[in-house]
Amino acid sequence: MSSLLNKMMITSLLPLTPYLLSLLLFLLLLEQISYLTKKGTAPGPPLVLPFLGNAILLVRNPTRFWDRQSALAKSSPLGFSSNYVIGKFILFIRDTHLSHKIFANVRPDAFALVGHPFGKKLFGDHNLIYMTGQEHKDLRRRIAPNFTPKALSTYTALQQIIILHHLQNWLRLSSQALPDPITLRFLVRDMNLETSQTVFVGPYLGPAARERFKSDYNFFNVGLMKLPIDLPGTAFRNARLAVSRLVETLSVCAERSKARMEIANSEPTCLIDFWMHEPAVVSEVEIGAHLFDFLFAAQDASTSSLLWAVTLLDSHPEVLAKVREEVAGIWSPESDSLITAEQLSRMKYTHAVGLEVVRYRAPATMVPHIAAVDFPLTETYTIPKGTMLILIS
Repeated sequence: MSSLLNKMMITSLLPLTPYLLSLLLFLLLLEQISYLTKKGTAPGPPLVLPFLGNAILLVRNPTRFWDRQSALAKSSPLGFSSNYVIGKFILFIRDTHLSHKIFANVRPDAFALVGHPFGKKLFGDHNLIYMTGQEHKDLRRRIAPNFTPKALSTYTALQQIIILHHLQNWLRLSSQALPDPITLRFLVRDMNLETSQTVFVGPYLGPAARERFKSDYNFFNVGLMKLPIDLPGTAFRNARLAVSRLVETLSVCAERSKARMEIANSEPTCLIDFWMHEPAVVSEVEIGAHLFDFLFAAQDASTSSLLWAVTLLDSHPEVLAKVREEVAGIWSPESDSLITAEQLSRMKYTHAVGLEVVRYRAPATMVPHIAAVDFPLTETYTIPKGTMLILIS
């Protein structure tokens, strides 16, 4: 009986097949037209796979995908290129001036920071990135004591101790590798990770926890580049679980800091101590989540800026000579002391060089934004509403 019913159903649907195929082809044509209309004169794939776009290449080899997109944008006089991934039109900005134009217009009626195409699934709905309005203002007010002159002086001392240790290690590695150069990218990343950990949670993160922290942060970085396939064993699942473990670890640090700062006359030694110095109005878990936000925000941006600073100073020896002269007039590596906050404030030229590096090569690249409106990016191209922007300059 069931077999007969199935045959009757198939027979009744057969006349509709041409119409269904026509509808499907029409929808696919509309998708291509929509992509080509949004693409305009921007370089990018002339045609894309239905719905998936270039997701297959992104999954198979994400590094190659981003490098190819970056090279395409860089080779174009427009300074940007286009693509299409899982139903989303994407614009890749490779020009520094255009990147700054996007950064300068992050507001409700222009661009919204999303942090990652699938950030809410990875970071959670209550991440700092997604906070707006009064909730965001309240949080900024609560964390203000973490950035007083006294607090910043404490962080500066912690940073210098770690940086000097790493610089000595770099010199040793360089002498061992002669005449070959050494790659700084991962060395700088590790230095910044240790710096961030120490500045944020100081003595509350032991050696074993630091190693686990480093491993989980690597899981997190890998997962950032993958599609949100949340299945056991996938990179995205590993990243999501790593974020949970990182937040849990930082929450324990907050608990330990709170217990210590409740002891009379306890002096803050890191950012979490300054935070706990005031009566907490949120849980340690929420503070741990915010600390992870800080870590995420500081890590890649600092690494990028420092690498560019080294590269640009190496290619401009006259600027490097002036920086060295200014530093030598204030501090000597042979001295048994650290640079103070007051001395840092006198290093005007070095400060200007740092600002120029950030202007020339904006940090925090590869941070997605969403266009809330049609936005005129150049005289000849307007970003369509709903476009995802990846700033890769």
